[in-house]
Order: sequence, then structure tokens, then C-alpha cells
Amino acid sequence: MEWAAAGGILKLLLGVAIAVPLAFYFLQDRLIFQPQPLAEARHAQITQRFSSVEDLFLRAADGTRLHAWHLKGEPLVLYFGGNAEEVSWMVAEAAANAPGTGWLLIDYRGYGASEGAPSESALVADAMQWLDHARDKLGSQKIVIFGRSLGTGIAVQLAAARAVSGVILVAPYDSLTKVGQHHYPFLPVGLMLKHPFDSVQRAPQIAAPLLCLVAAHDEVVPIVHSKRLFEAWKGPKRWVELTDAGHNSTDDAPPFWRAIREFLVQSH
Repeated sequence: MEWAAAGGILKLLLGVAIAVPLAFYFLQDRLIFQPQPLAEARHAQITQRFSSVEDLFLRAADGTRLHAWHLKGEPLVLYFGGNAEEVSWMVAEAAANAPGTGWLLIDYRGYGASEGAPSESALVADAMQWLDHARDKLGSQKIVIFGRSLGTGIAVQLAAARAVSGVILVAPYDSLTKVGQHHYPFLPVGLMLKHPFDSVQRAPQIAAPLLCLVAAHDEVVPIVHSKRLFEAWKGPKRWVELTDAGHNSTDDAPPFWRAIREFLVQSH
């Protein structure tokens, strides 16, 4: 009976050891990407409140219809948000805190008013298309890339592939693989992750100026992962640590928008 019981426990542990990694592998897209659609009432509210904002649409190479909010100004900031962020809220923030600056607030695939489903490769390809559109169709000469949390991985790849005037990163990470290993040390994350967003490998290629804003008490992206990316950056860089902030409260810290405004003036 003791041998039978031990065998049963062993089978149970083996089942868990197999089931947990499999669940992580098949559910990882839901963990990484959490699309937030744009309600019609919210869209109407934004367009009625802000007469200066306009909807921009373009077709991706695969035919997917993509959406962004556009506020005219110079320099133009291309904004890439977090993994559960519907970016229309940034219209009011941008207008109030950086008047005169242009903004292109980009809806990822499946987010806001954009069609499709997100993936690392698709979002990076879309970002490059939006930047080319900004230069070719909007006539923007000075472009700053702004990435927040998940969006920093897109911003870094875009800045590595295109010349830009500056890069703003909020709560960035060295790679999603490294952050995943921090949160799931019992899983072979490096072997399982389909969207690694390996920013630290690209940072040494980027000569554009960097403004890096980090939360001292970030519970999602531990500050050590931001520091590794910052240290690997090739171009001139500034580190701003928001002492009382967490991952989702960076914008409430007084230095946050002040540092961004200063950076945008330098980039103009």
C-alpha cells in the first residue's frame, strides 16, 4: 500500500509538472496581451470634447485595419501603451501636459478601434508602418517614440530600425523573458515564450537620446530590469526614478510630465 501511495503521489507531481508549463504556453498570449476595445460612446466623448483630435486609419500589409488618435504639433510623439491599455485616455493627458506637441496614440491590433489580434512581430511591423506614415503622409520631421511597459519593447525595436529624434520609456524591461523568469522561476520561460521582446540586445545599436522613467516600487517590472536596459543604451540618456510610484502610478508623480516636457523641448 505504501508503494502504491508513493506511486500515486509521483504520478500527481508528474502531471502537475507537465500541466503547468503547458497551461502557461497556451495561455501566454492572454497574459501578455489584454485587448481593450473602444466603446462607441467613448469614441464620441473624445471627439466631442477635443476638436483638435482626429481618427487616423491605415491598412497593414496583411490588410488589417489599424487606428490611431492624432493630435497635430511638433515634435510628433508616437505612443505605444501597456498590455491592458486603451489609449484614448492619453488624449486628455497629452493635451493638458504637453500642449503644442503632436501625438499619434496608436491602438494595437485588437485594441481600441483597431482590428486583428496582437503578436510581437505584428505590432512591431505595424509600428514601423505608422512611423513611415507619419513621415510620408503627415510630414513630421521630428519624431519621438514613447513606450510604456509592454510598449517599451515595441518602441525599442522601432528605434533600432528607424532614425528618430528621441525615445521615452516608462517602466521598461531588458526582455520579457527575463521578467517572466523573475515572476515564474519554476518554469522554463526562455524555452516557452513566443514573444520575448528582447530590448537589451537592441539597446547598444540605438544612438537616439533616451529618457527613462521608472517607478521605485514597480511590482510588475522590477527596477533592476529597467536598469539593465538603461545601461546598455548607446545614445545619451537620462534616468528619472519616481520615488513614491508603483507600476501603475508613474504619471501621478510630479517629476513625470516635467521630465517629459523638458525632453520634448530638447528634441524639437
